Amino acid sequence: MEPLDPGALAPTVTSQTELDDLVVRCDACPRLVAWREQVARDRRRAYADQTYWGRPVPSFGAEDASLAIVGLAPAAHGGNRTGRMFTGDRAGDVLYAAMYEVGLATAPTATARDDGLRLIGTRITAPVHCAPPENKPTPAERDRCGSWLRRELELLRPTLRAVVVLGGFAWQAVFPILADTRWKVPVPRPRFGHGARVRLPASDDGPDLAVFGCFHVSQRNTFTGRLTPAVLRSVLAAAGRAAGLPTVDGEGSSRPTRR
Repeated sequence: MEPLDPGALAPTVTSQTELDDLVVRCDACPRLVAWREQVARDRRRAYADQTYWGRPVPSFGAEDASLAIVGLAPAAHGGNRTGRMFTGDRAGDVLYAAMYEVGLATAPTATARDDGLRLIGTRITAPVHCAPPENKPTPAERDRCGSWLRRELELLRPTLRAVVVLGGFAWQAVFPILADTRWKVPVPRPRFGHGARVRLPASDDGPDLAVFGCFHVSQRNTFTGRLTPAVLRSVLAAAGRAAGLPTVDGEGSSRPTRR
């Protein structure tokens, strides 16, 4: 059977649910297919009694989100195990705790697809939906999988107001896609930097887009203090406000309950 062709199929999709279903079935990158399945077979000792997801990991969150968070790719023993973005790994522990504190998630932890966690006005996605060896997708894998992200952002176009981009890899992947998705990207393209904020004017009659750069929530960044919880909360809260969401500063006790 011929592998799925994201470039041909993604433009035909008419809903986020349909898109997620196709993403989960994708087998377009042989190296990623082999790796995700090997990890699911071998498993880490701590999870030896669990059944790994071992497939592409779909996006997570509101289908009419006004804020998108773009990561890199699922972790081998995180999303590739649990089947949900940033779920079951230390990067996710940091991200969801911060999202909860600023009012973008209903709980501070993410352990499984059925743990009841909901995101508030937010959708988490990535330019690569399969766990890559050494957390390093190739440019060809990024571009092939980018067809799914391009269609996802097109479907979000009516409601999307802000994007948080986690790390330089995602930054490089996202801007060419945004240029194809009815926003005007300056030339030369903006450089990634933590705290970067770029406003992209609409190239149609839709809303402009605010893009925020943030260090990735990797252990390398969080363990060394390069990215602290307070700094992450600050970026998320600012992006939430730009998206029109009732975020708080992460230090208060009240949180919005908007679905």
